[in-house]
Amino acid sequence: MKNKVREYRKQNKMTQQELADAVHVSSRTIISLEQGKYNPSIMLAYKIALLFGTTIEEIYCLEENKKLEDDSSED
Repeated sequence: MKNKVREYRKQNKMTQQELADAVHVSSRTIISLEQGKYNPSIMLAYKIALLFGTTIEEIYCLEENKKLEDDSSED
């Protein structure tokens, strides 16, 4: 799933470990999130969005991801 976790983390001058500590997950989880290899639970998505003062929809590009999913299901 495409997301803006890395972008928001860098804007806030945080390391992956600092973000992981702030939301109580491992740094591997943050790495996987940033690479789009892991879809977070709704609670983790909420914690990250709250930490960065944005919405889940914005940080996880939900409209864009839905469009990509819809387009791929048409094939």
